[in-house]
Amino acid sequence: MTLTHLDAKGAARMVDVSAKAATRREAVAEGFITIADAALTAIRDQAVAKGDVLAVARIAGIMAAKRTADLIPLCHPLPIDAATLDLTIEATGIRAVATVITTHGTGVEMEALTAVSVALLTIYDMAKAMDRGMTMSGIRLLKKSGGRSGEWQAPA
Repeated sequence: MTLTHLDAKGAARMVDVSAKAATRREAVAEGFITIADAALTAIRDQAVAKGDVLAVARIAGIMAAKRTADLIPLCHPLPIDAATLDLTIEATGIRAVATVITTHGTGVEMEALTAVSVALLTIYDMAKAMDRGMTMSGIRLLKKSGGRSGEWQAPA
């Protein structure tokens, strides 16, 4: 197996994607944050002192997708054509699902994963005064499309 982020001498490098065709590429990622009942109710009722937790987390996630290359050292800065962050309140917490699209020579899996991660961290930050025991879990790529490797979907 050849590691694409290492050169012949084993030094880290950014992969050269200049010869790859610019095609539509999409990635969807998800994650979950478990939250205590009282804090979850406050988020649902928009009664958190810091403001609308879901609105702020949504914006934070989208901004993170656009800034992924600033956070992950060997990621390419990509033009993001679209980014959405859906936050769903469930019985024990909040599920974040990010969809990111680009037309470029490399995919946006890292951007979708970063969007989910930062959205969940933002929820934690905004609600930590009510529940320091929140747990983030299940951050994973759900599916990706485009590029040489084509379609991929996480097993159910």
